[in-house]
Amino acid sequence: MNTSGLDVNKLKARIEDELQHTFLETYINKPVIDEEKLRLLNEIINATSLSEYQKERYIVTTMLVQVALDTHDLVPSKTEQDESPAVKLQKQLRVLAGDYYSGLYYLLLAEIDDFDLIHQLATAIKEINEYKMDLYYQEALSFEEYMKLTKRIDALLIVRIAAYLQVPTVEQLAEDWLIVGNIVEDIKRLKNGKSSSLIKNWANGDSDSTLLISYLDKYLQKKICHVNQKVKNLTSNQQLAVHIRKQLTEVFHTKTSIAEKG
Repeated sequence: MNTSGLDVNKLKARIEDELQHTFLETYINKPVIDEEKLRLLNEIINATSLSEYQKERYIVTTMLVQVALDTHDLVPSKTEQDESPAVKLQKQLRVLAGDYYSGLYYLLLAEIDDFDLIHQLATAIKEINEYKMDLYYQEALSFEEYMKLTKRIDALLIVRIAAYLQVPTVEQLAEDWLIVGNIVEDIKRLKNGKSSSLIKNWANGDSDSTLLISYLDKYLQKKICHVNQKVKNLTSNQQLAVHIRKQLTEVFHTKTSIAEKG
């Protein structure tokens, strides 16, 4: 089995080329490509017998779907009465940008001529939107229930592709690994006096930041333990295993530094 995988930096550059649109970039921020999801996808695709061309297309296409979903998420759900025309334009362009990125993935899929993959991605998008409805409209969710939905939404695209291509090691790892990074960033935001981006809908902006940090920290400890156990099964690509272990070490140092400052 191939143990190197496609080059992540080259894949990222390829995705950025597909996303480049001068007009959109004039008015809205350049879309962010989640490198951890890209690494997980590379692990999944590398475990298959697909050709190099197919591997690249699968990865680029799936990441375009992710970028489209992420871009739509940047559009605020509420409209302020005193919004300026510039703010309204930016919102509209974000919606259009998400639609544009979605169109790119359909174009690439048509070139691959892979109807099974199209079905898998379409089903994943439908599930993600259903989970988002549950997240935003179900009241009185416990912290654990809220986090379970949040991490499922964030990782579902990767999980479904891993299941489709029968790569159980990544399927089992994805949710816990991706939420670890999100929690670390959210704790840093709260420590710096900023609002929570991860659990803002659960907290409704009213909860004490110290309490939120406590909730997140306890949850983080559990997820780190889960990741440490699951990363042991990554025997096909030691590069990813080494990367995750290195990141976990940095998480520990970051937490220590934040605690000392606190």
